[in-house]
Amino acid sequence: MPISARKTAAALLGAALLTGSTGTAAAATPGYHPAEFRHDVRTLHEDGIIGVQARISTRHGQWTATSGKSDVDTGQPVSPRSSFRIASNTKTFVAVVLLQLVGEGRLGLDDTVERHLPGLIRGNGNDGRAITVRDLLQHTSGLFEYRAEWPPTPEYFEQNRYRHYEPAELVALALKHPPTGTGHSYSNTNYVVAGMIIRAVTGNSWATEVRRRVILPLELTGTSVPGDDPSMPGPTARGYQQWFPSTLVTDVTEQNRTGSDAAGAIISTTADLGRFFRALLGGQLLRPAQLAEMQRVVPVDDGLQTGYGLGLVPYQLSCGGVYWGHGGQTTGYLSTVGVSADGTRAIVLSLTGLTAKNPADLDKPKALTERMVDRALCDR
Repeated sequence: MPISARKTAAALLGAALLTGSTGTAAAATPGYHPAEFRHDVRTLHEDGIIGVQARISTRHGQWTATSGKSDVDTGQPVSPRSSFRIASNTKTFVAVVLLQLVGEGRLGLDDTVERHLPGLIRGNGNDGRAITVRDLLQHTSGLFEYRAEWPPTPEYFEQNRYRHYEPAELVALALKHPPTGTGHSYSNTNYVVAGMIIRAVTGNSWATEVRRRVILPLELTGTSVPGDDPSMPGPTARGYQQWFPSTLVTDVTEQNRTGSDAAGAIISTTADLGRFFRALLGGQLLRPAQLAEMQRVVPVDDGLQTGYGLGLVPYQLSCGGVYWGHGGQTTGYLSTVGVSADGTRAIVLSLTGLTAKNPADLDKPKALTERMVDRALCDR
């Protein structure tokens, strides 16, 4: 439902809730003082984010900070345990499952899509015989972005927010277009197809395999794949979307995520995302050969990153070296994850409800989140 300008202003100007947890400030990085960490989270809220959660986790403990509201109507403050839609961070979970299957000898990264899904990719120059599993995971398949078929308007969202989509239906949207080329071109279609390959190889849905192979072993109790269920488990960080160029802001929390499927359907928490990415980089989920494959990158030149692996992205640290992560953005939700190369340290940020007078105003919170990740992972 639309949020009044008065309620939106109240959400943006409300008092921040800042929380330290799990013991002492030793959990935060020595050069990134907890007070500075909390100040940065409060600044994100003041810069137009309705609800902010941030968590730094290390082998020695965790430090959390929250600011703003999880529910504008009730005034409920954000909880550090609030669930949110992780969007494209889902891709890393899916890539892990496929790489585990590679390690088990049930799948090859250089297998073609045609081998596992015969006849699926055909038409307008698209050919599953020329696309490999590796191409899907590193976005070099040339498959068009199916979501480009959907207008980013409040009317379209409301008409389709509870609609069920089949994976093949999403792929068909992409196949209406010719290939985009052989270089890196980020497309959610790749991971929808990847999810279909998981089913073809295992006989189970990608969601079932993610639960069995990742969620349950790591005890990610706040992580789920909702399927057709549009609701979210509590406590919930409700999602709010501003529809530029309008100032209209609507509550978009409830939405059927089958339209994102294996490209972005998972719900999680900052604690669980940090645990997952630390376990991944710490070697708990993949054999060394498969983790090395995941970290082999293709060049990317989009102004945001310089390379993309298999569902994992390297970023340069100001102190030298790289950290790994991904990131996710969908209607009402944005999240950022950074983890040290050895998996000992991670930072997760969840931003719900990005409001601004114009899209350029969101550059400030984006730049601040980048600095926060860098400080958390550099200062030791």
